[in-house]
Amino acid sequence: MNGWTAAATALLLCGVAPAAIGAATGPVRRRVPAQNLATTLLSLVILLLAQGYGRPAYTDPALVLAVLGPAGTLLYVRLLADQLAAHPPRPRSLLAVTALSYTAVPAVVLPLCVATGPGRATVKLLVIGVLLVLGSRVAARAVTAAVTAGHGRTGPAEGMSDG
Repeated sequence: MNGWTAAATALLLCGVAPAAIGAATGPVRRRVPAQNLATTLLSLVILLLAQGYGRPAYTDPALVLAVLGPAGTLLYVRLLADQLAAHPPRPRSLLAVTALSYTAVPAVVLPLCVATGPGRATVKLLVIGVLLVLGSRVAARAVTAAVTAGHGRTGPAEGMSDG
């Protein structure tokens, strides 16, 4: 086990596991931001493991997760907008989750870029980092918008049917 795999294990146990538990249990106001945080941290774990195992091709799943993670959060926000408006997330917890994403991404991506050295792999790492930060920002803004606006309907979301 080298330092990269040790960091990945620590991030997995101390970051992804609590976020995954938060995304799987509890009220909607906690599950949606926790899901966004879990996908961001899991992408960082994959990047650390790719460096730890010396397999640059393993960064591709992190790239896919960086694109699909925020899309999943936006889908949940869209489908659960009424519940989020009825029981909004606490502003401090939403701010803490967003701040954690904003600090974790550069804390992992920049050392990986230094270790990788100049080249295509560094550009790929930087693109993944930018996608993760932008995805967290978009998802946090979507949750805030759902809280402030809501749909104001008790039925299914627009375009969705009951049967």
